[in-house]
Amino acid sequence: MMRILRTTSENPDFRSLVSELDKYLALRNGDANDFFVQFNKVDQIKHVILSYENNLVVGCGAMKEYAPDSMEIKRMFVPAEQRGKGIASIVLKELERWAKELGYKKSVLETGNDMQEAVGLYKKCGYKVIPNYGQYENVADSVCFEKVL
Repeated sequence: MMRILRTTSENPDFRSLVSELDKYLALRNGDANDFFVQFNKVDQIKHVILSYENNLVVGCGAMKEYAPDSMEIKRMFVPAEQRGKGIASIVLKELERWAKELGYKKSVLETGNDMQEAVGLYKKCGYKVIPNYGQYENVADSVCFEKVL
């Protein structure tokens, strides 16, 4: 049975999944990884969603304020052996629900343009491609999305 938990970045299960995510991204991003690492610190993240199946953590996602009306989705991850079960969609929808409860009007996010699984997820969940924002503005390997909540 799937269980969703709202927590913070202090949660040890979140920290464990983020460690796996960082290793995965280091392999995927290669030399470019050092640039992205600086924007993926979790110490300032106060809104985290964890997904559990039979008491095993199977996915995570987080958000932090991007602008007074916008949250930025961060640290979305489902371990390889858990993929294909819809976990990422569940986590993303719960983040959106939470952002709306907090009064935010939209969410934004960045992913790699070669990460087709992530790009597909965000498009399927109603996100639209936007011009790269902030620190990703001139990064050719990035694709940014937005969704009005």
